[in-house]
Parts: sequence; structure tokens; C-alpha cells
Amino acid sequence: MLRVGLTGGIGSGKSTVSARLAELGAVVLDADKAARAVVEPGTPGLAAITAAFGADVLAADGSLDRAKLAGIVFADEAALGRLNAITHPLIHEYIRAAEEAAIAAGGDDVVLVHDVALLAEWGRAKEFDVVIVVDVPAETQLERLTGQRGMAEDQARARMAAQATREQRLAVADIVIDNSGSREDLDRRVDEVWGELRARAQA
Repeated sequence: MLRVGLTGGIGSGKSTVSARLAELGAVVLDADKAARAVVEPGTPGLAAITAAFGADVLAADGSLDRAKLAGIVFADEAALGRLNAITHPLIHEYIRAAEEAAIAAGGDDVVLVHDVALLAEWGRAKEFDVVIVVDVPAETQLERLTGQRGMAEDQARARMAAQATREQRLAVADIVIDNSGSREDLDRRVDEVWGELRARAQA
């Protein structure tokens, strides 16, 4: 079994790389999906968030209003810290259970890719056999967030500022996937990396 940490800044294309690795045969464990699951209506996670931030962060149907919560925490470092203190342990436990299930189903040479946006921020690089960083220049991130996702520039810059710097991410990388070129370039590079991961898993 090979445990891989996959990370990249917002707008880097990490999700595209993650999807490609899944197509090639990796078992992908997505921290964002786990983060959504642990705050579904009726969960202890949502109850704790409501207690910490008030019922205003709930949508009309009782689910978490992510945009409203994001507006609070990305403008306030202390609030972001409170949110992380609630959600991080829940996400960690959710993913641990999913990993155990994947290993039970997949055998010894399974490649487990943990898709973790905040891997560098959480100081989790040492938990993995290999860390992959999807890398683009900050200007490219900003262009993608404002152009493709339609974010206002100040909102995009705030999201980027809330994450690790490009240098901090690259400092924990064992493998770097440059995504500043075309989609074809990206797929070619991911295919190369997949070959390397398979070889490591089988060794």
C-alpha cells in the first residue's frame, strides 16, 4: 500500500489531477467530500458549528450555508481557527475509516491518494509516503478564480491568502505536477506520475 498526499492551492487544478488519478486506478479519499459529510444536517459537526457561529450560518432547509460561513471565517483568522478546531478532528476520523475500508477491499498494492487542500497548512506531510503538489504561479490561480469561477478579485485574494504560500507547499513536495500548460500537458504528466506511484506501491 502506498499512501499519497495530494495538494495544491485553490485554482491550481488539484481536483482535475485527483480525478485523473482515480481514472487510472487510484483510490482517492477527498478531504473536501469528508468535510461536507461531517457537517450534514443531524451531525455533531453541524451542531457544533451552529453553537459556535449562530443559527445564521444555516440555510432555510437546515443545511450549512457554506457561502455565509466562508464570508465569516475567511475574513477573521480567529473564526477560521474555531471552525478548524471543530471540523479537522471529524474529517480526520472520517478519512481514517474510509482508508481502512479501501485497504480491506484493495489489497497490498493499492495506491491511496488523499486529496487534501490544506496538507501544508495542517503540517501533515509526514503522514504520507509521497506528497504530490499541483503547482501554478499565483497569477494563474487568480486568473482562474476570477475568470473560470467568477469570484471577485478581493474574494479570490482572500481565499489564496488563507492558504499556505506556493513556497510552503513546494517545500513539502516529493513530486511536483506543473499545471500551467494545456490539459494535454497535464494528463501526460499525471500519467507519468501514476507509473511512478504504481512502481513504488509494488515495491
